[in-house]
Amino acid sequence: MNMFTKSAAFIAMGTAAAYAQNAKLSGTQPNILLITADDLNFDSLGIYGSKTPDVSPNLDKLAKSGVRFENAHVAIAVCQPCRSTIMTGCYPHKSGGEGFNHINFRKDISVLPDLMREAGYTTGILGKGGHSTPKTKDCWDFYLDWVELGMGRNKELYYQNCVKFMKSAKEADKPFFFMVNSHDPHRPFYGNDNKKWYEKKDFPALKPSRIYTPDEVEVPKFLEDLPNVRKEVSEYYSSVKRLDDTVGRVLDSLNESDLADNTIIFFMSDHGMPLPYAKTNCYYNSTKTPLMISWPGKIKPNQVDDKHFVSTIDYMPTFLELAKGKTPDYIDGNSFVSVLEGKDQPERDHVYTSFNSTSGKKSFTMRAILNKKYVYIFNPWSDGERIFRNESQFGRTFKAMKEAGKSCKITQGRVDLFSKRVVEEFYDLAKDPECRNNLIDNPEFKEAIKTARQQLKAEMEKSGDRAAEVIDHYDNPEKLKQFMDKELKICKEIGKKDKESRPKRKKH
Repeated sequence: MNMFTKSAAFIAMGTAAAYAQNAKLSGTQPNILLITADDLNFDSLGIYGSKTPDVSPNLDKLAKSGVRFENAHVAIAVCQPCRSTIMTGCYPHKSGGEGFNHINFRKDISVLPDLMREAGYTTGILGKGGHSTPKTKDCWDFYLDWVELGMGRNKELYYQNCVKFMKSAKEADKPFFFMVNSHDPHRPFYGNDNKKWYEKKDFPALKPSRIYTPDEVEVPKFLEDLPNVRKEVSEYYSSVKRLDDTVGRVLDSLNESDLADNTIIFFMSDHGMPLPYAKTNCYYNSTKTPLMISWPGKIKPNQVDDKHFVSTIDYMPTFLELAKGKTPDYIDGNSFVSVLEGKDQPERDHVYTSFNSTSGKKSFTMRAILNKKYVYIFNPWSDGERIFRNESQFGRTFKAMKEAGKSCKITQGRVDLFSKRVVEEFYDLAKDPECRNNLIDNPEFKEAIKTARQQLKAEMEKSGDRAAEVIDHYDNPEKLKQFMDKELKICKEIGKKDKESRPKRKKH
């Protein structure tokens, strides 16, 4: 067993025993409630270690009612492509859902709500509708997007529409698949001075049940603890609190519906927080997501799975197995229903993650392989000159880091690395989950890096990833440039097709 995989073979003694009394989950068609957060770091919740007081009582209670996973990751840490992996069971480079449009999405790939309807389900979605499925409204029986939900942040509108949907499911006498997507804690955070957002419909009234001050929060260690960073993190946590308020009302609607006993609840985030070294990257805090699953009488409470790695590509086959539906044979994911039943899936010892472009306009190809001990990241776009651009750079945090870097070499180094990267990064997650100490040139890790690189290449080849052709040329700048020139051309062509497909705005 090699150095890169041996740590993933470890399992705490209590885990298998805790699962042992779980019921067989495939005996009936359950209702499936998938609740998602937008830009929530996994460790922003109390149950995952947050020290922010009283930030997530509803989600903490949900986690304790079933099982929470310690090694759940998204396949890609950006909203729309991440949700495409849930909806297709495929990596974005296979489905065509790589960026912020559906123009390149393969027509021969089925989406989850269509397959759930074939299995006899009624389907519904609240929020993130356009981001979640290429067919948008066509595959949902019940559909409301963010404007109709108080910009995706009004807990009472979520509650009212959850009640409506569950009532319609009972009247139809069908099990339901219901995807409820909060737009919190996505920027703009509560209290932020981005006024144009707060002038939108109903936004000023959307106060969380608790508003945090800078001295009440802990700044993540992958950031610098600067006054304006701390201020933005406190605004973020106020939005996390509002997310928890919304989840509480969604769960209220379920408990009042008489459907809770046969409803399996999944909660996850689509990626890490929208700050540097998290969202739209391949770092540990980019892709790790909270994942908690609850089903009264079926999944035993107070469980923690600290062994199995699961990815968002695994959600579709898991849902379809629960629903007794038909799973397409071309998908990349695999069901983890047997894990929920207490069985072992030893092959779940790592995840493969990716990133492609920001806003569908500029290509910044990144690929990573991650297990309990290490993460290896391949950045073929990095040439020492190109400057990375993403949404995380437009808030208070990155501006504060750039300013502080003028007088602090450590901070400037963090700014420089985030802006330009290096072709390869390798981090010891056991000692450095914040990914601050790149070990790629450390001779002690030469063999582990080689093994990780080979494992990543194998994953890319298996899924038809274009980047597989260039990973062996990690030390050849000219080959990397040729590859990235092709990627940029593809990105621009997709952007052009998308622009041409959109209806033209009328001139006034």
